[in-house]
Amino acid sequence: MKNILTRKKIILNVENLKVYFHIKVKDRWFWKSTRSLKAIDGLSMWLYEGETLGIVGESGCGKSTFARALIGLVKITSGRITWFGKELQNISAKQWRIIRNDIQMIFQDPVASLNPCMTIGDIIAEPLRAYFPKMIHQSVKEKVGNIMKKVGLLPNLMNHYPYELSGGQCQRVGIARALILEPKLVICDEPVSALDVSVQAQVVNLLKQLQRDMKISLIFIAHDLAIIKHISDRILVMYLGHIMEIGTYDRIYHNPQHPYTRALISAVPIPDPDSEYNKITHLLEGDLPSPINPPSGCVFRTRCYLSDEICKKTKPILQGNLLHSCSCIKINTSKLTQ
Repeated sequence: MKNILTRKKIILNVENLKVYFHIKVKDRWFWKSTRSLKAIDGLSMWLYEGETLGIVGESGCGKSTFARALIGLVKITSGRITWFGKELQNISAKQWRIIRNDIQMIFQDPVASLNPCMTIGDIIAEPLRAYFPKMIHQSVKEKVGNIMKKVGLLPNLMNHYPYELSGGQCQRVGIARALILEPKLVICDEPVSALDVSVQAQVVNLLKQLQRDMKISLIFIAHDLAIIKHISDRILVMYLGHIMEIGTYDRIYHNPQHPYTRALISAVPIPDPDSEYNKITHLLEGDLPSPINPPSGCVFRTRCYLSDEICKKTKPILQGNLLHSCSCIKINTSKLTQ
């Protein structure tokens, strides 16, 4: 992995981002009131040029909502999103169309994200026809063939349909479609979660190779910490719409500071049976709280094995570049370092 400290250019900056969904709460007989579901609640982060930022967390913590907010598919409630110095939160649909030339997305379901009525060649070529309508047919075909080779697809699949391909091949089609415009940033929303383990490794290695060759930045969302570790320069740990911890993959794995990070890492199985049997685990108790009624203070306190009274009253803030300042870390430092 490259040393991120040598990178000075920040291409994406997010400040105090909030995404609330207003929903009606129903009592026994009628709609009673409207309440806010806080999917993202004050998230701040940044992305360096050429970097891979891994985002990890439980289902329901807001990872996919955050990804969609970055590209304008979800309306943000407040906050700032800055892309190469240009603020994106209030731009028009016409301006978003220009920006999306540089920001593309790979979706979770490799089959559902492809139009079943279109051939593979037409699916990959669609962004070219949308942005460069005057490009001649032969040039489009050559460009599609070249990108198919880069992602490991044979050009003779160009006239096939998605249902004729495997899940791994469909995901490669999705990758080719995202990269055909040569974007600066690709957001990968759990792109390997629906694939077999062996295919997951192939797709992750493919993304790493394409990133080096095309000099793109990646935001990679996943549940699997092993995959996140393999591909990421930095890791952002999310819980209930908040950042619990952010730092280089080395520091997150070898010196996790937040109890939630420690719990996620301890849940990763170790191939060695003796090490797996003797490792210290920090299992999470209970379910993820409702984002409609999140806990006061630290949102993780209801499931934290180090929680105390201060955690109920004090809401942690992001401090510095790498460490999330949390009450339980300050008070129980001795327990954390055991």
